[in-house]
Amino acid sequence: MNKAGLLGQLIQSLCCLPGVGPKSAQRMAFHLLQRDRNGAKILAKTVLRAIEELGHCRQCRTLTEGEICETCADQSRNDEMLCIVESPSDAWIVDQAAVFKGRYFVLHGRLSPLDGIGPDELGLDQLEQLLATGRVKELILATNSTVEGEATAYFIGELARKHQVPASRIAHGVPMGGELEFTDSGTLSHAFNGRVEM
Repeated sequence: MNKAGLLGQLIQSLCCLPGVGPKSAQRMAFHLLQRDRNGAKILAKTVLRAIEELGHCRQCRTLTEGEICETCADQSRNDEMLCIVESPSDAWIVDQAAVFKGRYFVLHGRLSPLDGIGPDELGLDQLEQLLATGRVKELILATNSTVEGEATAYFIGELARKHQVPASRIAHGVPMGGELEFTDSGTLSHAFNGRVEM
């Protein structure tokens, strides 16, 4: 079958999404065209609007329609607690868990010298200015537990120490409902090292 033309372009365009390969993109394209053309129109309009209207919050740097996001505008949140995350999706996930009621700072990545990503690219100058105000009394480092994420957490922890702000790292280990049999050794090692008293 010829993969050129508009249908081929649609399938190829859908492959830009994370985790979507050619087969998945093909299924999506045919579904939208054969079963849900109205949904496809709504999707296309919404994606275009989001691209045109969403920017970054000037305080926490997450995605928002205005200058300040809903979280930063929420007066009921604790200004003294700041959670550092790598991406807007991480902030979204932490907020959905409904356990954290402080503020966020979104890095938009993690330190990776080999990729040319240093402190300047992550907005750490803005974070340091925030820490220097004295408003932040606790920093929670919620970067991913990759090598780069750990290095980023360490770097930010040192920055917090410089401004006498206590910093803690979120726990990593065996997930709730997880079974040891299916847990890798690195995760188990983190779980044992981060154990808490009962």
